Amino acid sequence: MPRTRPALPPTGPVRLGPDARTALRPAVAEVSSGFWHTRREVNAHTSIPQGPGLLESAGNLHNLRLAAPAPEALSDAVAQGDFRGAYPFADTDVYKWLEAAAWQLAQEPAAAQEPTAELAAHTDRIVALVADAQQPDGYLNTWFQLRRGGERYQDLRWGHELYCAGHLIQAAVAHHRATGRDELLTVARRFADHLDATFGPPGSGRPIDGVDGHPEVETALVELYRETGERRYLDLAGYFVDRYGHGLLGGEAYCQDRVPLREATDVEGHAVRQLYLLAGATDLATETGDAGLRAAAERLWRAMTATKTHLTGGLGAHHDEEDFGDPFELPTERAYCETCAAVASVQWSWRLALLTGESRYGDLIERTLYNGFLAGVSLDGESWLYVNPLQVRDGHTDPGGDQSARRTRWFRCACCPPNAMRLLASLGHYLSSVDADGLQIHQYVTGRYRGDLDGTPVTVAAETDYPWHGVISLTVEDTPRDRPWTLSLRIPQWCSEYRVRHGSRTYDRTDAPVTDGWLRLTGTWAPGDRVALELGLEPRLTAADPRADAVRGCVAVERGPLVYCLEQVDHPGGGLDDIVLDPTRPLAVKNRPDLLGGVTTVVAAGHRRPLPDTGWWPYRPAGAAAGAGRPAGDPVELTAIPYYAWANRRDGSMRVWLPTS
Repeated sequence: MPRTRPALPPTGPVRLGPDARTALRPAVAEVSSGFWHTRREVNAHTSIPQGPGLLESAGNLHNLRLAAPAPEALSDAVAQGDFRGAYPFADTDVYKWLEAAAWQLAQEPAAAQEPTAELAAHTDRIVALVADAQQPDGYLNTWFQLRRGGERYQDLRWGHELYCAGHLIQAAVAHHRATGRDELLTVARRFADHLDATFGPPGSGRPIDGVDGHPEVETALVELYRETGERRYLDLAGYFVDRYGHGLLGGEAYCQDRVPLREATDVEGHAVRQLYLLAGATDLATETGDAGLRAAAERLWRAMTATKTHLTGGLGAHHDEEDFGDPFELPTERAYCETCAAVASVQWSWRLALLTGESRYGDLIERTLYNGFLAGVSLDGESWLYVNPLQVRDGHTDPGGDQSARRTRWFRCACCPPNAMRLLASLGHYLSSVDADGLQIHQYVTGRYRGDLDGTPVTVAAETDYPWHGVISLTVEDTPRDRPWTLSLRIPQWCSEYRVRHGSRTYDRTDAPVTDGWLRLTGTWAPGDRVALELGLEPRLTAADPRADAVRGCVAVERGPLVYCLEQVDHPGGGLDDIVLDPTRPLAVKNRPDLLGGVTTVVAAGHRRPLPDTGWWPYRPAGAAAGAGRPAGDPVELTAIPYYAWANRRDGSMRVWLPTS
């Protein structure tokens, strides 16, 4: 079947319905060079192409072949054999990879280059496998079809059948938007129709009143409604969101079942599950105007960022149950900060940014993208971190597997790698927006931001070396000639000094004030008009709230949107546990094109404190007398690298938070 382009440009993972109650709508952004272009090229040419081979070796594709009822779907190599994999949600790794592949295919014609043509062929082959494995009534889950004898929906807490359906639906929507083809969308609609006939509240005539232990299908159903216009999918998503918190899963916070979302005052339980549920609730508020859901989403986002978010944007305090923990429980070496939680955080914050128009959500997206998310992907795109701690101690013994602090080729639970692939492939969707008044730029890249004002295209080209340098040069290319409009530039929360040149005038923070995080420039624009925004990137020391016990008395190094860390490889002669930073000495910046693909490092002064010989007991009397007369220790120059680049050289200790005494 010939591959065609969709009638409308693919708008990425969120395409709002025509009646959406939202302040902003996504625009289209192209990333043509610079920092994020490099990361996306690695994703496009290394990470995504490796997906089919890794899914083959892990058994995910084998399971789909085995579940297909038609014998011709099986090759000789897999005609016999059992389900492969340890988890009932193995299918989702295939679906997330398909979504990543679809967003990648959306960026250039399938016949343009050999790698793209090969990706298209792999995508077609795997879509066909998925279609073959679907049962006649629309149900699809290889674990239950193969390993549980066809038993369905008997273990909603752990079986994750609806979670798998959600990722299938999102992949199908992406595939349809990217290619204009409906093979996978047909599969997704059949599964969604099956769910709609199966799940519903008491008295609805549906046989099951239940929700999935891992939310995800909710936001997928909203997006399927947006793609098809079928209201039943939106209503089903609303049913699922409102049935959490009513004891259907045992009443535990772990799976968002302790309290109804509308009544919740804090994020809790498994971080990824909570964030996916909140993304779905925000989608529902956007499409229905539900004030209660909107209030809950905004309230819980504020609680999360005020007390449960790490400096990197990472989320999750506990390895056990992968959950948020208590307010201000922000450990360093035991921080979980799962890469999937960072992906989910970006997805949820973007929906809130569109719903409210507020810049604070772009602030968290930026922090998370550059730090908590990007650290999860190696610089070469071939290995991954499932968890993203803020410290690895001297002499750390790594457990390996999914909770390793060392980069891993793939995981037994491989949710994070394809999740990262799909976010990077769709990154252009999260950069800019439009409203009735103009164009908003949320994240700064070299490329083009394209919007539409009452049917007239608006295009702004950008050039920048951000985040290494703070100048963003903008040039208006397409614009309405007979009406004024507003170009809104997000001034990051961390930025204390900025300047903007517009025409012949230069403004600073005293005469170009920021309102709610936005610098707004309004005028009747002409092609060729230029704006230059300069954000101050002086390195800075950051201290945590004193209620965060794990880092009390410590500081972290930041520069622009980047959080920095020390790695043992840059500090020969000892580990990092005895390092103390001197906050009275200035920080210096060094551009290092030879290091880690080209980075800017921050150099600080410190010393190695002499550690006492405690003998058999690692404690000693407190107070000034205990340390009297002890020298400050040997001076040492500290080299801090961007946190996203750690664990790309050799194994060793690492730390973000540094003691000052």
